[in-house]
Amino acid sequence: MINKDSNSGHTETSPLGGWEGLGSKGLEVCLTPALLPLYKVEDYIVVVIDIFRATSSICYGIENGAEAIIPVAQVEECAAYREKGFNYLLAAERDGAVVSGFDFGNSPFSYTKEKVAGKTVVLTTTNGTHALHLSIKAKRIVIGSFLNITTLCNWLKTQDENILLVCAGWKNNFNLEDTLFAGAVVEQLKERQYKTDDPAIAANDLYQLAKDDLTGYLKKTSHSERLKQLGIEEDIAFCLNVDIATSIPVLDGDRLVKMEV
Repeated sequence: MINKDSNSGHTETSPLGGWEGLGSKGLEVCLTPALLPLYKVEDYIVVVIDIFRATSSICYGIENGAEAIIPVAQVEECAAYREKGFNYLLAAERDGAVVSGFDFGNSPFSYTKEKVAGKTVVLTTTNGTHALHLSIKAKRIVIGSFLNITTLCNWLKTQDENILLVCAGWKNNFNLEDTLFAGAVVEQLKERQYKTDDPAIAANDLYQLAKDDLTGYLKKTSHSERLKQLGIEEDIAFCLNVDIATSIPVLDGDRLVKMEV
């Protein structure tokens, strides 16, 4: 179980701790969870990003009326909820596929109103829930995707806090889709004149390169190829829909719920 008040066990030292006192908040990008120990995450609002597909599905599920989504790190933790005496939906994904014996995985098409409205989903994924767990000491954790990007960015503009965009990547490695989304967020927040680090600048440059044809650009990604091999190319297209959701999932205790704004 992930709990907002738990200790992640990491010793963080922010690489840009000298920003304090400069009169401007920081906007940084962590390109992979493997780099999170370099950041003092308790100094940030963290946006967790796993475009293909965890954070896209979380945003869609909360938008469609899921009461809560409980992110857990391990398949065994997810399975344990069967014994808790509550009608949970159990979702588990590893390497892009649904884990045998679970209700579904992290395809956004499993998070429709008909399937999740009024229900609580327990979710474990290869990358997204891992990144969330490692970010647990943050001031606040919210979930980002193209589905809710404008609502998310409008809310971030109202926050007088340092912001860290955490890319879930693929098994602690860099990936293009999460970094590209981080760059899109940097683009929308430019008017606030945050102090940006080099990864944020690079992510925004990547977004400028790809923004006119996101789908075409991301066809070259390794995770797109994995999903194609599983026969679920439609998930890729869906996860690149922009602004079809206005909900911001926020971590409240051990569960993600709709932010009241």
